[in-house]
Amino acid sequence: MPAHKSAKFTAETPGEYEISGIAMKGIAARGHMDEANQKTATIYTIASGDTKIVVVGHIFPELSEEQLEQIGTVDLAIIPVGGNGYTLDGVGALSIIKKIEPKVVIPTHFADKAIKYEVPQQELAAALKGLGMEPAETTTRYKARPSEPTTSTLLVVLERQ
Repeated sequence: MPAHKSAKFTAETPGEYEISGIAMKGIAARGHMDEANQKTATIYTIASGDTKIVVVGHIFPELSEEQLEQIGTVDLAIIPVGGNGYTLDGVGALSIIKKIEPKVVIPTHFADKAIKYEVPQQELAAALKGLGMEPAETTTRYKARPSEPTTSTLLVVLERQ
């Protein structure tokens, strides 16, 4: 996808980037619909101060030890859950969540009347059944709180504004 003309910075491939005190790492991954030997997807980690975010994207739900090491400790994970062969479903997302053990998960890429996806996506309720998680919070804004200790992963659902 070409960068937006007004973008000051674009990361589209694996590698390490730093801009304005924010460190990003792109980690090559097998895309959800790739053959076993392909790696057309990129997982991104974004670190600023004490907060580390991972944006999983449309990946195959198996991560290697090397990928897990590159991801490291994560405060917040943004994970697609829409399924239907196009991206992770709730079960695949849960597999990733168990491996990276983030403090907070924000599900994305599920059925939404305001968005037309190439492949129809599952409703959030169906994806949450696969995840086996109930939302701890539903909000229009979320501020990561990395210093808060947690004993389990929290699910935060962002509502459209």
